[in-house]
Amino acid sequence: MRLTLLLRDFVSARYDAWNGRCHARLRTGHDRCVTSDEHGVVFPVGEDGRRSTAAVGRGVLCDALHPVDLVGARAVEQETSWRSGYLAHFRRALEAGLGSRHDALRIAHAGLRSLHTRMRVVCADGRERPLRRWTRAQPPLSSAVIVGSGQPETELSLPYRGQRLRGAELTRRVEDWVRDGVAEPTLAEAVDAVLRNPDWLRLEGHTVAVLGAGAEMGPLPALLRWGVRVAAVDLPSPGVWARVSRLAHEGAGTVLSPGSTSGRPGVDLLTDVPSVASWLADLDGTLVLGNYVYADGATNVRVAMAVDELTHRVREARDDVALAFLATPTDVFAVPGDAVRHSARAYAERSMTAKLLGRPLRTLSAGRLLRRSYLPDADPGVNDSLIPQQGPNYALAKRLQRWRATVERDAGRTVSLNVAPPTRTRSVVRNRALAAAYGGAHRFGVEVFEPATANVLMAALLVHDLHTGGGPSHEHPWQDEAYAAVHGGLWRTAYAPRSALGLAALLGYGATPG
Repeated sequence: MRLTLLLRDFVSARYDAWNGRCHARLRTGHDRCVTSDEHGVVFPVGEDGRRSTAAVGRGVLCDALHPVDLVGARAVEQETSWRSGYLAHFRRALEAGLGSRHDALRIAHAGLRSLHTRMRVVCADGRERPLRRWTRAQPPLSSAVIVGSGQPETELSLPYRGQRLRGAELTRRVEDWVRDGVAEPTLAEAVDAVLRNPDWLRLEGHTVAVLGAGAEMGPLPALLRWGVRVAAVDLPSPGVWARVSRLAHEGAGTVLSPGSTSGRPGVDLLTDVPSVASWLADLDGTLVLGNYVYADGATNVRVAMAVDELTHRVREARDDVALAFLATPTDVFAVPGDAVRHSARAYAERSMTAKLLGRPLRTLSAGRLLRRSYLPDADPGVNDSLIPQQGPNYALAKRLQRWRATVERDAGRTVSLNVAPPTRTRSVVRNRALAAAYGGAHRFGVEVFEPATANVLMAALLVHDLHTGGGPSHEHPWQDEAYAAVHGGLWRTAYAPRSALGLAALLGYGATPG
């Protein structure tokens, strides 16, 4: 008995230590009070005179659940530790909408309405206003144009582990991902459609606004190789624009970029939404508003709200706007029954070593380690891949985008929202704890992608969606999100992702540089 207790304490201590290290590295901004001297889009001032991100997150989830789940809304309202307790509420905000399409839409509408009601903007005159009263105080933005000197690529090719896959090789790679549970089977039909229609790649008649042009997961490099007309929007950072300029000159497309009248490229969406909306409204061609922005901590919610307000304004100015998003795989999703059955088979067929170690590890960790992903025969199942170390602000920013996609698709607009794979981006690699978890993920059937592979694959899905009216229509929004999802295996692995993450990190530390 004493040995069992010692083993239990050891396992729990190691798991909690990993959790603690991740929290310490990623905690900044997750529940902080935004300082009053911040400008542009800000969190509202509470009764105590502080701008609390937790109060907004709690209030928005409560408002979102209220139309369909009063008990769930009440649970959110009474949550006393938002930073650690938010996980269950974000899951419930997905589950509460599974009963019907109508319920899912009511949640999305209520969540968006709550965010737009709560968030504020501090304008150039220093006065704080509701987002809808945000007026332009700056002169109109100037435009710079770069026409690439390269020849457009005329077929889809995918960089993968040092090779460039085309045609039959690319088809086989996609089939392997489907067989291994790395992606949903519908990925094969979407990629096949692009392979059969290579002329789609140029996106003739479109202008793709890439918000977050310097983002590692953004489609800018692929679009320019294919000869697409791109409106590149990002911060006025010399490093960002040096890269954008290089890609533009080497590519085969055309890049338009907004900037100040001094000619310096770049704008800050936190402060310049009215100006950017006017600039985008005047662009030629069917406009695609692609959201690839990201920031750390509380700023992620602020910039996500800035983009959502920008979407409102551009839509009001023109009726030919399509929307594009990338959904993170580390969220809560409803998944098809086929994914549940795949996971059940993986659990049943796991190695003898895994079976021998699984029971004592679950016992010693009080059930936290190596749990099954789903109830048998669930259809749909609920995959909870939220990572607590990413924090409630990250979860809220990403859920905002999914709500927007649901609402706009229901209104008949073209929407491209695709689940992107776990990827070794700079923001992951620079955090050793998450890098370690990714380093050990393959031991649990999860494939982590390189950025070059992920962003080309996601760009191909964007092209598919824009040429098919947003892809096939489905009865329920969760089915739209599941179409062609490249989740890296998180939906089909044998274990509930969070129950394996700590062990993946421990196994991956030895292989992680630094």
